[in-house]
Amino acid sequence: MSSSSAIFSLFFYLLVIFSIANAQVPADETFKFVNEGEFGPFINEYDADYRMISIFNSPFQQNEPNYRWVWEANRGKPVRENATFSLGSDGNLVLAEADGTVVWQSNTANKGVVGFKLLPNGNVVLHDSKGNFIWRSFDYPTDTLLVGQSLRVGGVTKLVSRLSVKENVDGPYSFVMESNRLSLYYKSSNAPRPVVYFTFPVQFNSLKNVTFNAASETDEAFAYQLTLDSSSGGNLILARPKYNATISFLRLSIEGNLRIFTYYDKVDSQPTEETFTLVDRDSIWETECQLPERFGKLGVCDDNQCVACPTEKGLIGWSKECEAKKVTSCRPNDFHYYKVDGVDHYLSKYTRGTSTKIEACGKKCTSDCKCLGYFYHQETSRCWIAYDLKTLTKFPNSSHVGFIKVPNK
Repeated sequence: MSSSSAIFSLFFYLLVIFSIANAQVPADETFKFVNEGEFGPFINEYDADYRMISIFNSPFQQNEPNYRWVWEANRGKPVRENATFSLGSDGNLVLAEADGTVVWQSNTANKGVVGFKLLPNGNVVLHDSKGNFIWRSFDYPTDTLLVGQSLRVGGVTKLVSRLSVKENVDGPYSFVMESNRLSLYYKSSNAPRPVVYFTFPVQFNSLKNVTFNAASETDEAFAYQLTLDSSSGGNLILARPKYNATISFLRLSIEGNLRIFTYYDKVDSQPTEETFTLVDRDSIWETECQLPERFGKLGVCDDNQCVACPTEKGLIGWSKECEAKKVTSCRPNDFHYYKVDGVDHYLSKYTRGTSTKIEACGKKCTSDCKCLGYFYHQETSRCWIAYDLKTLTKFPNSSHVGFIKVPNK
């Protein structure tokens, strides 16, 4: 975050930057913060400049050396110097530019709001005189779920990744609550729709909400379970830290991985621990070969590492420069395909593809200008059309094949 822009965010264990307003808020409950002055002194996970404000509730604004971002209001719409964050007497929480242009608001004007609170669980709320929540940040997650926060029908049903460390806009990855499953999707710029690259091996019925929870596993609280609990009664146990793990958050990372970070202040050297990783070398869930962009634009992955670059002349050593030549013409006479034996595209593991002959599969790709290649399972006659190539997974025999589109010249 440069000195000329700012994202309204909540730092895990650390800091807050929000906006508010409602019905008739007492004068001593209203506030107005201006985006100006010195930047905060501590390191944060995106190396962003930031300014701290006086709203806090331990551990969500502490002087820890490494800030974690867990909520933001105005992703992709950073404000500039002298922007304001205010809660007026009408109860509306507002983030506005210096000239008054509203960038984000809670839309709670004249709805009975009498106050603003940052709760100990990290939930930012606007409440009425009876303590009922009129608005809460827990209903609007971006890429993170705190303990007690949910994806739900009628609200936000997915987490969306950040694009990059430097670009705080929506990225290509999403963690989605569907009616009968929890899935991870990747949306390439070339594809007509997102493609699933992982689904948890638990089927649900008529999912209405999924909540990230932490609970003591024993009466003595020697261990905690970090779970995703569903409205249909099932749950997924993701991790079992051997300490109080109630201050944890689930994050869809920039590279499309799902992780849990847990804060435990009794560990002085490193109070933040990564207590769950969906995809890594030791994961029981999935290998790194299944992450779409794990090895750049193109590469063959085996045993969690990239082992080859597929070319027209065969497999060669992989490097970051590995990619297929760009096809610029849609005319069939201007391109051809080269075959790669013994590989799977990431989309073939969790999608059924179509049942057809291999020749028909090729014709389907040829007739689609955006198709970059097709993949085929000969033993089941299943076909997948690929709008990006990315990471391919090595298959033990040549019954799984890929065909990559390249220009004739």
